[in-house]
Amino acid sequence: MPAKRVLIFSLAYLPFAGGAELALRQITDRIDDIEFDLITLRFDRNLPRVERVGNITVYRVGYSRWAPTARDLMRFPLYLTKVFFAFSALSKAVRLHRTRHYDALWAMMSYAGIPAALFKLWYSRIPFLLTLQEGDSIAHITKRWRIKMIWPLYRLVFKRATLVQAISRYLGEFALAMGYGGPVEVIPNGVDIALFGKDISESEQKELRKSLGLKEGDRCIVTTSRLVEKNAIDDIIMALRDLDTHIKLLMPGTGPCEEQLRLVAKKYGLGARARFFGHVDIKEIPKYLAVSDVFCRPSLSEGFGSSFVEAMAAGIPVVATPVGGIVDFLFDPEKDPEKEPTGLFCNVRDPKSIAQKVQQLLSDDALRARIVANARKLAKEKYNWDLIAKEMQEKVFNIIIL
Repeated sequence: MPAKRVLIFSLAYLPFAGGAELALRQITDRIDDIEFDLITLRFDRNLPRVERVGNITVYRVGYSRWAPTARDLMRFPLYLTKVFFAFSALSKAVRLHRTRHYDALWAMMSYAGIPAALFKLWYSRIPFLLTLQEGDSIAHITKRWRIKMIWPLYRLVFKRATLVQAISRYLGEFALAMGYGGPVEVIPNGVDIALFGKDISESEQKELRKSLGLKEGDRCIVTTSRLVEKNAIDDIIMALRDLDTHIKLLMPGTGPCEEQLRLVAKKYGLGARARFFGHVDIKEIPKYLAVSDVFCRPSLSEGFGSSFVEAMAAGIPVVATPVGGIVDFLFDPEKDPEKEPTGLFCNVRDPKSIAQKVQQLLSDDALRARIVANARKLAKEKYNWDLIAKEMQEKVFNIIIL
């Protein structure tokens, strides 16, 4: 019996890697009885128009330029390629279907679902899976001008979806609020337990601390986050003002807010304590976690938050805000007294609250040990990619591809 074929729509794909793109790679690499094709934007002219990446054949469309930066992707003209993705992807999908004869469509995030919904106007019998991985708040998403311009098409995504898979209860509720009337499967993202759960030797930690300019007695907060507005990294920098000077902030990662964040650190005389490291390969991130004492991201919104669970798997206690999908896995001893604690919640847009929670974890060894043990156990038992891929196979693909 020939393998089933699934066509995926995604605004971006590797090497432009966020949580959604990594999820696609991790899931498809573990499912070998389905042929996956993917249509995405090219962005970078160095990338081939067609290539095999893992278990996916990637087709890239749209305008591109040589080696664009993260800031370039947010500006004219590359931003316009996102606006017109619905139509360039639809055209490519129709042409591919003539020879590939797809058994199902899969859209990674709601905006990428527009070409899938339009495709179903002609091929109504092909099932359409919509995965919601949005990290921005629902208010932010629906107020974007590119969404407002094509609001009827955007609503069509939810009305035409055969099945919605959401990475958090929060996003599942979003689908229902947008007019989706079918079943919702809440299946979270996973983390690479083998990578983030491995022990980093004391000699490696010592070498990294030396290379980072850390002195004996220095304590570290780490945030492995894209430097974007929704992650509120400026609040962590501001929190340093209420913490002892031996407490440093490590920021491996890049993003359009980096220049602004550097200015904030400089303005308050925190440049020596707020350390920017630029892009760091994901395989190196566990080392930054290993030399740190607390992970913090005071998000303004979060669809799920893989970085939090990665820190939990690495044995680093987490401080976060109670927004979006974070509340699915982070339980605060004060806010969730009936559950075993897996982290601490700080207030949104409140640097003093961040400082208080960080200090609590640094000074209360018993609480810290309890949180670390519970969080590590939860990460290993519920959020490993082998389990997530199995759930996707059994609860999603086996349902929509009969």
